[in-house]
Amino acid sequence: MPSSLGGGAPYQLGYARAGRETHGLEAQIDALTGVGVEPSKIYSDSTGSLSPAADRPGWSALLAYARPGDTTVVAGIDRLGRTAPEVLASALELTRRRIGLRSLREGLDTDDPVGALIVSVLASLAELDEEAEARPTAPARRRAHAATVGRPRALDDEQVDVAERMKAAGHSVPQIATELGVSRATLYRTLAERRATR
Repeated sequence: MPSSLGGGAPYQLGYARAGRETHGLEAQIDALTGVGVEPSKIYSDSTGSLSPAADRPGWSALLAYARPGDTTVVAGIDRLGRTAPEVLASALELTRRRIGLRSLREGLDTDDPVGALIVSVLASLAELDEEAEARPTAPARRRAHAATVGRPRALDDEQVDVAERMKAAGHSVPQIATELGVSRATLYRTLAERRATR
């Protein structure tokens, strides 16, 4: 596993994730090394089940190591997540951190104007999805209003601070919600309220 050296030239950081059949991991790593990614800078997740994002230690380690200007290289765009929303969220996370993305199968590269546009669109879709989940519907607003009196806050200020730090560190909203013992909707709403008061 690579260790951060801080500063210096941008790195190509490989990421490989096994699907339901774990034998595909080696082929992905071969593809990454074949385009010049150093084996010591390839992160991987070998779990093949549809388990929570919390079970992606390789992805979390890549995000912790990567710096703005680095590029994440994957064999295919679907390696960024187990589901379409997770792929979108991963693309958004890279964009927020100013980390490039290169997908070999699709020929996608953010160093190319067209590739940068596609990733930007993916990130925008993920942001829209976050906003849609965070925005309460009219019935939800009515329920929230009716339940306001005497109802304790789901998260105190310290817990909200923890949630923001975890999100900045690359943890997914489902993982943070589980850690704090609240629903995703509650966490989205609380974070949105915090942003609105700044």
